Amino acid sequence: MPIDPVAAQDMALSGDVVPAHDPVLIREGLDYHSYSTGQRDRVPLVARRSRDLRHWTALPSPLTAIPDWALAAVPGAREMWAPDIARVGGRYRLYYSVSRFGRQQSVIGLATSATLDPASPAYGWRDEGLVVASKAGDAYNAIDPAFARDRQGGEWLAFGSFWGGIQLIRLDPRTGKAMPGAVPKPIARRGPGEGAGGANAIEAPFIVDYGGWYWLIVSFDLCCRGVKSSYHLAVGRSRAIEGPYVDRAGRAMLDGGGTVLLQADAAGRDRFRGPGHAGVLHDRGGRDYLIHHAYDAAAGGAPTLRIARLRWDAAGWPFIGKENP
Repeated sequence: MPIDPVAAQDMALSGDVVPAHDPVLIREGLDYHSYSTGQRDRVPLVARRSRDLRHWTALPSPLTAIPDWALAAVPGAREMWAPDIARVGGRYRLYYSVSRFGRQQSVIGLATSATLDPASPAYGWRDEGLVVASKAGDAYNAIDPAFARDRQGGEWLAFGSFWGGIQLIRLDPRTGKAMPGAVPKPIARRGPGEGAGGANAIEAPFIVDYGGWYWLIVSFDLCCRGVKSSYHLAVGRSRAIEGPYVDRAGRAMLDGGGTVLLQADAAGRDRFRGPGHAGVLHDRGGRDYLIHHAYDAAAGGAPTLRIARLRWDAAGWPFIGKENP
């Protein structure tokens, strides 16, 4: 049996935890699996496995190369970004994005496999092709996918980075791709300056169903600047998966609202800076875990895998920590 994971804010991780950007977390049997953006010589995606959520080992990338169709759509792309993973029916769906930094010419693709275990005879990822695309001038940017289900069995994909903010599109459950005729609907924005390098950056959605609410977690501000990253997590909630999402003060997320969920201290005392791009795992025993990356000031600002226990306060809002604030 696996070791019971610790329930602390500062869960100590070891093994293969660097580099890590945009991670997501899932459990298959006794093993936890994490997938994240391709890094350095680990392309097109980074895969890891753990038995206890604390010690991580490297796995082969689920795909051996960026698919030809994606390279044709985004010439010059070097890695896949910001994957999301979900079990749907008898297969796992791995959504991924392909783009270039600061560009709006982007695609979200889908790969599927019967298992996550590379040692299983049933293992093998099959690329299923395009899900959503964007080009310069569109009202959205097709990166940072996050799969979600509603309580009626509907399937959705949240996505978006900078341009146009966060979008939601209905999926065809037979294919896992956008429903024919479906149009992305904005569900969160920051306002002027959302383009590349803008001061009102928003990206990396993840939707959690808890307590009769849908919770939208997003990343505000700027990543990828080491310890100078201003990235942080914000959250809002809605009774319907399509919104409207509002923060704790009642401000709509379409009007720039968002309650801070996780942020490094302004004085620079926190070791891990710029926490962002989160995913959530509803685990056995009613435990919720939030996976994200942050920049380690003790390691030259290295992008590092981080996991924290996600809890819920008396008013039903999520927080990170050991005790109810």
